[in-house]
Amino acid sequence: MGAAMEIDIGEEDLRFEEEVLQSPYKLKGWQRYIEHRREGPPRALTIVYERAVAKLPGSYKLWHQYLQHRVCQLQGKNPLRCEEEMRKTRLCFERALLVLHKMPVLWLMYARFLARQPDVTQARRCFDRALRSLPVTQHATVWAEYLRFARRAGGTTAERVFRRYLQLWPEQAEQYIDWCVERGNWRMAAAQLVKLLDDPGFKSPRATSSSYQLWRQLAQIIRHHPDMGLDVEPVLRDGISRFGDQAGELWTALANCFIARGQIERARDVFEEAVASVCTVRDFALVFDAYAEMEEASIAAAMEDEVQQTADGAGSKAEAGRRRLQLDLRLLQLERLMDRRPVLVSDIQLRQNVNDVDAWLRRADLWQERADDGARGADERTRAAALVVDTYEGAVQRVDARRTSTAELWLAYARHWADDVKKMRAVLDRATAAPMASVDDLAAVYVAYAEAELAAGDIEHARQVLTRATAEPRASGGRRVDYRDNTLAAAQRVFKSQRVWALLVDVEEATGTVDSCRAAYERMLELRIATPQVVVNYAVFLEEHQYFEDSFRAYERGIDLFGYPVAIELWNIYLRKFTVRYGGSKLERARDLFEQALNKCPPEYAKPIFVAYGRLEEEHGLARRALRVYERATAGVHARERLDMFRFYAARTAELVGAAATRAIYERGIEELGDRGALELALEYSAVELQLGEVDRARALYQYASQFADPRTDARLWTAWNEFEVTHGNEDTFREMLRVKRSVQARFNTDAHYLAALEVDGQRKRAVRAKAQADTAAAATAGAANPDEVTIDMDDEDL
Repeated sequence: MGAAMEIDIGEEDLRFEEEVLQSPYKLKGWQRYIEHRREGPPRALTIVYERAVAKLPGSYKLWHQYLQHRVCQLQGKNPLRCEEEMRKTRLCFERALLVLHKMPVLWLMYARFLARQPDVTQARRCFDRALRSLPVTQHATVWAEYLRFARRAGGTTAERVFRRYLQLWPEQAEQYIDWCVERGNWRMAAAQLVKLLDDPGFKSPRATSSSYQLWRQLAQIIRHHPDMGLDVEPVLRDGISRFGDQAGELWTALANCFIARGQIERARDVFEEAVASVCTVRDFALVFDAYAEMEEASIAAAMEDEVQQTADGAGSKAEAGRRRLQLDLRLLQLERLMDRRPVLVSDIQLRQNVNDVDAWLRRADLWQERADDGARGADERTRAAALVVDTYEGAVQRVDARRTSTAELWLAYARHWADDVKKMRAVLDRATAAPMASVDDLAAVYVAYAEAELAAGDIEHARQVLTRATAEPRASGGRRVDYRDNTLAAAQRVFKSQRVWALLVDVEEATGTVDSCRAAYERMLELRIATPQVVVNYAVFLEEHQYFEDSFRAYERGIDLFGYPVAIELWNIYLRKFTVRYGGSKLERARDLFEQALNKCPPEYAKPIFVAYGRLEEEHGLARRALRVYERATAGVHARERLDMFRFYAARTAELVGAAATRAIYERGIEELGDRGALELALEYSAVELQLGEVDRARALYQYASQFADPRTDARLWTAWNEFEVTHGNEDTFREMLRVKRSVQARFNTDAHYLAALEVDGQRKRAVRAKAQADTAAAATAGAANPDEVTIDMDDEDL
């Protein structure tokens, strides 16, 4: 190797030299020698590497370490100043690749090393040699590095590298597009996007990229760079046809192409086509803003030209007049465009959902506002008025009544002709014959129709409309029609609408005869559509016209029609009206009515009927019968009302017969009611006995009731008994009272519930004491500690 390969060998190197000389073809000996030399001069390590690879030229590990060593020595150095070292390193790579040409890591190290040098051709040829040497399965790793090199190199080299790459992996074309965009090669980027979009089998490997995203990217490139010279109109129109609901950017890009070419009229045609076909408000806003911006730019350019021509004094008066006329025309176009905006937005809303009734109503209101706008010309207002009618006609013809309610649409159309009764009737007649989404909608139309006739003063026609609405259709064939049966058409069920019948009876009461009104009410009862209020109204109507018996029959029919709890309200009104009307003249009939009312009445609703029944007997019958009624009531009312009923029974008995007669009532109540009710009645009973002068009986009642009164929770009995003994007793009876109190308290103390509550209370108290002890211990710790102190655990209960 000559003088260049000579190194100084010290004593510490001798054992390594002996090992590699004795076994020159063993890798481990060379590795130990290399590790020993790694801390020394780089040149000495290089010589050892050269000796090693000379003996073991096929060792991948040695070559990899050696090449890394040489590359690291040149890291950060100027290639032009270290040309000789660069050349030697390249030769080392070439020597290694002669025998290890199937190793992709060495090829990548060599390519990266060359890529950092100014000679692009050498690096490109290295990548090409690597691709030719390595199997196809390992090309992906090479291409990743190759593309990074191509992006740095740029120019023709990068373009050709990307083209070769796309021949192998055409699905990665988006990388090439991104590179074109970064380099500002808009024409090539657009051409590649068009190629991708024309390929129906292309699927982007990027999860966030879709066909629509590619269309948007193409549209943005065309919109910002319309002068690329590509024929993009067919491509953009294809995208518009594919993405009709997201085509705003594509329309704008197409118009910008014509604007860049100076074809303003073509651009205006594209914008008009766009605003007439976009389906979303977002796309419309995008297109409309671009359209208005174009018109404003056109006006600004025309004004600048006019100012320049006027300043230069060029052109004749005729040319100046034409320029001003052209400017006025463009101003008018912009004004009309802005004026059309609300209408165009309405068009979009209806294109989105033709069954949107609110959108149709807003459109009609829009045209009506223009028809009423005095600032507009007469022709324009006339045209707007005609468009109001056209809007309503289009709405009632195009809206699908099976999907949405059309009642409000028909009624708004009818209100439009409020000043023309004939046209209003024609619209409402069409509305009543048109299919409706629900029977409530049809009922609303009939009611509005009748109310409109009443407002116009034509009562007879209003009655005819309601009569037509409430007439049973012949198609029913006499069978019973369910108002809630949605399988039947609304016209077959509207005759059972409570809303229509309610208006009809109101009209008949106000303007009709008694017979016609009665017929309407009777028909409602026959159809079983009357409400409780309707029944009451019918009965009151008959009563006002002196048909008292018919009024009572109306109540009875209503009671049969409704169950409880509704029937109880009708019974209360009916019984009150009957007793007021006849008093005691038809007492037996009244008794029968009360018995009928109580026959099936649930206990929770029976109390007012029992009370009214008893009042009737008190006022017009016998007191004895009244008390029997009250006695029945104590057992016939709900359990929560029995105590009140016993009290009422006792009070009426005391008033009608005398206080002594209430004893049996109190005794029965105390026996049948629970502990709480028995305690209440016992207190009242003892007051009655005291009033009668029966002191011993009163004391006996206090003693009996004491078993129900816990002295800790119910002190009323004990207070009353104490006052009683103070007033009427002696020392012995007072002591007896205290003894009973102690025995009762002892009994309640042994009660399981009380013991459980006491245990909970004890736990709470112990927790409070424990907290107090902890606080005391903490305070003691803060002071001086006594090392001889003895701690004794003792609870308060142990003391």
